[in-house]
Amino acid sequence: MRTNPKFPTPAFINEMVGKLGDILKQSPAKDIEQNLKAGVTAMLGKLDLVTREEFDVQAEVLARTRAKLAELEARLAELEAQQREAAD
Repeated sequence: MRTNPKFPTPAFINEMVGKLGDILKQSPAKDIEQNLKAGVTAMLGKLDLVTREEFDVQAEVLARTRAKLAELEARLAELEAQQREAAD
């Protein structure tokens, strides 16, 4: 099998990839990435966030509270109607 002289050999490509990987490991890009992650983590830590589980629990509590409020409002309207009938 003849190799095309215009294209590099797989061994050359593998060697270049290895060298580029070594260069990237030694570059400041790794430090920048770590600093960026630390900064984002610190910013997120300052936010007043809740977990999805906590949100779901509070949503259920709110739904029950709204249902109870509607029930009490209906009962109050019923009692007021009864009071008006008794006063007439």
